[in-house]
Amino acid sequence: MNRTPYDTNGAAILAHGLTHSFGKTPALAGIDLEVAPGEARGLLGHNGAGKTTAVRILATLLMPDGGRAFVRGHDVVRDAAAVREQVAFAGQQATLDERLTGRENLVLLARLQRLPTRAARERSADMLERFDLTAAADRLVGTYSGGMRRRLDLAACLLVPRPVVFLDEPTTGLDPVSRAGVWDAVRELADEGAAILLTTQYLEEADRLSDTISVLSDGRVVAEGTPAQLKDRVGGRRVQAVVARAEELDEAVAALADAGLRNVTADPRASRVTAAAPDGAEDLSRALDALAREGIEVDEADLHRPTLDDAFFALAGVTNGPPAEEDDDLLTEARS
Repeated sequence: MNRTPYDTNGAAILAHGLTHSFGKTPALAGIDLEVAPGEARGLLGHNGAGKTTAVRILATLLMPDGGRAFVRGHDVVRDAAAVREQVAFAGQQATLDERLTGRENLVLLARLQRLPTRAARERSADMLERFDLTAAADRLVGTYSGGMRRRLDLAACLLVPRPVVFLDEPTTGLDPVSRAGVWDAVRELADEGAAILLTTQYLEEADRLSDTISVLSDGRVVAEGTPAQLKDRVGGRRVQAVVARAEELDEAVAALADAGLRNVTADPRASRVTAAAPDGAEDLSRALDALAREGIEVDEADLHRPTLDDAFFALAGVTNGPPAEEDDDLLTEARS
């Protein structure tokens, strides 16, 4: 039975002190979240930080161990059925019937959500066109590529407009063109008033899509704000250097730290080390001198303004590059 909605003071999503553990391994250690209508909030964090756990709890797919959470005033535990009527959810794994065509999948889902037959067909056609699937609409989903399945799953998620949308790694596996199409669709949803909570492994995506970002580390929110505010917390200019030999990256980090440079981080995938450079060219020269003293060869080096990558590495305590494309909870369960 639906209960009288809780007064969330206008917030579409509100969570206080959420906790959850997998066995003896904590996944959430008391996080707070608030998302307003029309706001897109990104969740960033390293593997096991708790991003997917938080989204699953809010989508009523997982029970919290402690704390409370509300979606449009409905308690996610006590009034889960009412919550589900308010939300659209796209997880990391596509939930499609391979024995049906793409069009049949969408029409069936629309009818299950009580759209009239004609409206279900029209809406399905619109979503197939939006996600560039019209040419494959009448093929069995079992013949789709991974990227096509992902696009169809997102189309299914957005098939019937909902005031709250949860997106867990929405563009994983998509090519740049398809990713840009998803970005446009997400921004349109926010512009139309939907509250959006998304996790992503792409820092550029978080920068482009998120009005606000919560950075998670070890199950806690360690920083939040707009992308610009998070970048400002890292500082102004930064020096960055790409080392010629990737195996010397740790030595490069130590060399810059020993030289007195601050906020030193590393990105192994780019063989790059960065540090705060409030004194601009002077800090760049100091960094290059420090690397040269250690015999570390540099392919390129320059000064640049902070990016969301820099903010993420510094605020989440990440020193080994962006998180890999893995499911938080599967990794956490494997550790327990």
